[in-house]
Amino acid sequence: MDTYSLMREFADSWALLALFLFFAGVIAWVFRPGSRRTYADTAAIPFRNETRPATAPARADKEARDER
Repeated sequence: MDTYSLMREFADSWALLALFLFFAGVIAWVFRPGSRRTYADTAAIPFRNETRPATAPARADKEARDER
């Protein structure tokens, strides 16, 4: 049996099964019950700081101290 036929047989059987199981695992991971808050927080990133741009952390700390 030549290399191409051997690789083709492997790809048609075990590799296909492995890729399908990987795909099913990714889908199960995304739709697991505990992930709703994580994905909702990630989806809201573009809408944060609507009134003004976000400030750098060091500058924000300095501004917070100046306001006191």
